[in-house]
Amino acid sequence: MDVIKTARELGKAIQADERYKNYTAAKSHNDSDEALQNLIGEFNLQRENLTLEAAKPEKDQEKINILNEKMRETYNEIMSNPNMRAFSAAKAEIDVLINRVNQIIAMSCEGDDPETCEPKTANCGGGCGGCGGCG
Repeated sequence: MDVIKTARELGKAIQADERYKNYTAAKSHNDSDEALQNLIGEFNLQRENLTLEAAKPEKDQEKINILNEKMRETYNEIMSNPNMRAFSAAKAEIDVLINRVNQIIAMSCEGDDPETCEPKTANCGGGCGGCGGCG
């Protein structure tokens, strides 16, 4: 059995999954939403301005507060966009799927039975940096 060939088959199966299709459709809608893309560009510029202001030796705290508030408002506007809400939901679903697949692979590499191993999902945020245990 060729492991790489099997990995490619897994890739095809993931791309055939509804969660993947929903994710790519939502991403496409996001990418084609000109107003949303403008807001994202504005947010990135605001973040850069805030970073530059905060790095100055003599910080203007009032300016930092204003930049921070503008950035927060723009972020809220971005996150209230229907396309962004749909994208965020679809991204969360595909992340859960990919996390589960990765955990099954990791558990199999640790000797668990690939047919029966079941990753732990309770309170799992997907970031395993400080985690003691899905395995």
